[in-house]
Amino acid sequence: MKSILLTCFMLATVLITTETFAQNKTVTGQVTAADDGLPLPQVTVLLKGTGQGVPTDADGNYRISVPAGGGTLIFRYLGYTTQEIEIGSRSIIDVVLVPETTSLGEVVVTGYGSQVKEKASIASTTVSSETISTRPNASFVQTLSGQIPGLNITTTSGQPGGASIINLRGVGSINGDTSPLFILDGTPVDQNNFRSLNPNEIESVSVLKDAGATAIYGNRGANGVVVIKTKKGQYKSRLKINYTGITSFSRLQGHKYNLMNSQQQLTLEKNRKVGKGAKLSEAEIAKATTTDWINEFFRTSRTQNHTVTLSKGGDNSSMFVSLGYFDQKGILKASSLERYNLRTNLNGKSANDKFNYGLNLSINYSENEEPNAIGGGAINRNLILGAYQSVTYLSPSDYTNGRALVSPLSFTNTPLFIMDRLKTFTRTEDETKVISSMNLSYEILPGLTAKTVLSGDFQTETRLQVESPLSFNAILFAENGNNTPGTTDLVQRKVFSYNQVTSLAYNAEWGKHSLTSSAFVEYFKAHLQNFGFRAKGMNASTFYPGDGASFVNDNGNNDFFTDDAFASIRKSGLFSYFGQADYDYDTRFGVTGTLRRDASFRFAASNRWGTFWSVAGRWNLHNEDFMSGLPFDIFKVRGSYGITGNQIIVSGNRNVVGSNYFTAPDLTRNLFSTSIGYGGENSMFRTQLGNTTLRWEESVQANAGVDIEMFDNRFRVTIDVYSKTTKGLFQNTPISAINGANALRANVGSVRNTGFDWDFAYDLLRSKDPEGLNLTLRFIGNYNKQKIIELPGGKKEIIGVGRVGGPLNEIFQYRYAGVNPANGNLLFFTKKGELTEQPNVDTDRVWTSKNFWPDAQGSFSFDFSYKGFFATAQFNYTSGVNRFDFDYSNFINPNNIGQFRHSTDILRAWKADGNRVTDIPSLRATNLNLSGTRFVRDASFIRLRFASMGYNIPAEIAEKLGMRNARVFVNGENLLTFTKWRGFDAEGLGGSRLYPTPRTYSVGIELGL
Repeated sequence: MKSILLTCFMLATVLITTETFAQNKTVTGQVTAADDGLPLPQVTVLLKGTGQGVPTDADGNYRISVPAGGGTLIFRYLGYTTQEIEIGSRSIIDVVLVPETTSLGEVVVTGYGSQVKEKASIASTTVSSETISTRPNASFVQTLSGQIPGLNITTTSGQPGGASIINLRGVGSINGDTSPLFILDGTPVDQNNFRSLNPNEIESVSVLKDAGATAIYGNRGANGVVVIKTKKGQYKSRLKINYTGITSFSRLQGHKYNLMNSQQQLTLEKNRKVGKGAKLSEAEIAKATTTDWINEFFRTSRTQNHTVTLSKGGDNSSMFVSLGYFDQKGILKASSLERYNLRTNLNGKSANDKFNYGLNLSINYSENEEPNAIGGGAINRNLILGAYQSVTYLSPSDYTNGRALVSPLSFTNTPLFIMDRLKTFTRTEDETKVISSMNLSYEILPGLTAKTVLSGDFQTETRLQVESPLSFNAILFAENGNNTPGTTDLVQRKVFSYNQVTSLAYNAEWGKHSLTSSAFVEYFKAHLQNFGFRAKGMNASTFYPGDGASFVNDNGNNDFFTDDAFASIRKSGLFSYFGQADYDYDTRFGVTGTLRRDASFRFAASNRWGTFWSVAGRWNLHNEDFMSGLPFDIFKVRGSYGITGNQIIVSGNRNVVGSNYFTAPDLTRNLFSTSIGYGGENSMFRTQLGNTTLRWEESVQANAGVDIEMFDNRFRVTIDVYSKTTKGLFQNTPISAINGANALRANVGSVRNTGFDWDFAYDLLRSKDPEGLNLTLRFIGNYNKQKIIELPGGKKEIIGVGRVGGPLNEIFQYRYAGVNPANGNLLFFTKKGELTEQPNVDTDRVWTSKNFWPDAQGSFSFDFSYKGFFATAQFNYTSGVNRFDFDYSNFINPNNIGQFRHSTDILRAWKADGNRVTDIPSLRATNLNLSGTRFVRDASFIRLRFASMGYNIPAEIAEKLGMRNARVFVNGENLLTFTKWRGFDAEGLGGSRLYPTPRTYSVGIELGL
């Protein structure tokens, strides 16, 4: 009986199993990452509604048994958006996972290392390569504009590769450097020169803002830190080849100056009885042709940008190689940049993962053509002046040669002087820049790791500047009897800097506790060698720019051809040791402490060492039980307090880019130089009085912030409130003139910046299908209030610097009140608010609460994608900015009639016979030499800074074409600006006749093999 029952049971089991298998099927596929196309191992593949699931293998492949009738597969992987896909009748389902916008597992750069976002206490923002690599800017810094809360980037020139002025959370010094520290793959790099680097090599840029993040950089962290990481290969990945090509066209932005044509200009001259118009009849004026010299000296320029990358990885090594070529012609003639780039990044590890290494090598060469004298008032040298102000009734055909312009000498010939300069003047810079770093780490014991990072930055630059012997300028300024004028200037500059960081880190976990502690030693040394000469006298018969065949030798008859030479050698150095400890409890509470000691070459032994520190804390409220059930994915509050330092003193105008390791060197020494003394004899002169009292500027910063993510990370917000006070400012204090100088740098005064940053992002539309409809809105900004706390010597105000209680560089002037309808003169307010035509320069000027640093700046943007199509737009805004419009003042200056171009606004000038109520004074007003705040203008703006749209070609089509991925796109930069500013570019710090940034259109393609 038992045998019969057992036989029946076995038969039933077989039948049921057979029926079950008949109702199941197998689904296979591969899971890859959307950001790099690589397979993802250990992705969890679940059959929805069951406990059944499998992981993907090392190649991202999976195999799972599912009901024959279908169902839903769930794909989950840390750091990527979870996807649910209906099976239907398919048996092969390949999935592409998209990285989450943010996640708890996101890695945050924290200085000399990184940390999971939940355990980070610092204020920082990171942007990825996707927002950098497809932009046409020669410098990646310009691309960051509007993308980082609190980071104010002012592009002051449209010169290809031109440097930008960069400030983070306001300007914190008067005579000290205010630029952030830039770290490229562990190498400190010159913040003023990024023209030789290829933005397409960059993987990410992280900006560290508060003392909790920057105190670990001590003496160099006062102005924030920008950490740049370049792309790397990945382990266990096949060879991937990528190509990016971009072609761009740039044009001058528009203006609202209402400039005159020839008929208007000549009529104005005729009425004033000056200039060429005074000698012409109305019929002759009507026949005059108009040459807009803006179109003659500016152009539509073309840029081409090509990058090819190769990457591959094995079990224990990976490599990334990048080749780049960039060629940009500036919108201003005689300006250009051509660049060649090679980068090799190698990474590897031992089989047991204890030893890791990395090598980064970047070799860059660029040729730069840059006009000089831009911004100056030289009518024979500044191309911008010639473009803006030249009278339109002259034409290019009026130019013959430089000698013909010497006599008669007339300012009216300004455009012809500039034409001659374009033909006879050469100024080029060739630069070779090599940046290399190597990092080595070894796990000595579980949790105990030793690491060293060695890095070097070598730069050699050769500048050639040649004035042809046939040029107008050479002939005009030649000595009597000099028939072979002209000059050649050749300057060669070499800089090498070396940085080494050695560290020992220990990580421990017990129960709900974890501790990470690190100790560091850092050594920095930089060397500068500068050499140059000016050769006077060029023979036109053998002249070629830069070739010595035309050099005229010195002779005993005169000193026309005595050449000048100069040379300099500088060194700088820093030595530091520091430590950091981070404690976390149950991923709920955490505290981080940093302590650093620095020694600088700039200060005397008694003041050489500085101590900098910070404390930061965090509370992850979302991990608390009382937060359960609320729609918060992340709710973290954090705070920090600390002191950082600044030891770089700026020489000259702080608002002009140019500070570096070597400005204000050897301050502690009495320095002498040899020159010509009494009776023409060589003599020694003291050139510097030793300063043994100067020490660091110190920035004390407090920061409180909150990070919130809600509704499955759909809504994301970060807000930081800060207060940063810089003490011991580098300023001049009076000393007795018996020392041979009347002032010496000292640490006096303080400045405070307070404000808040914000970063809001909301996924208005978000599809689980990567091909679905997605729309993200983002709003970034910073409000900053700047105030001078103390000035040298107890003073309450220093003209040109500011007043106690006011902002830096506050405008101090008498206030313009309009035009007197009685006589057409200019009217001004006295200090007491009374009207006057003759304000007193000593008693009537007042502080206006206006300056050229913005109160608020940031951006608002959107990102859209649907079925391979994508579009992005970013609007930048700046408010609370005021600048002098010197260009407009020139266009309505009656004294320029007969020499330069004018605005039609001048036709509204006051007249006794009927035009008495107007904003333009009489052309014969008796006080036209006064201006006060007349030309101070609001330079706030909203600008469509960047827009892009394109299409990702479907993977199945790309595969048929033999490619892994492909996309095409079009971009635009500076497309539209809303502003009261009337000039060619609302962005800048003031000045006149400057090189404006262009409007740019681009078309590009990306291919992956």
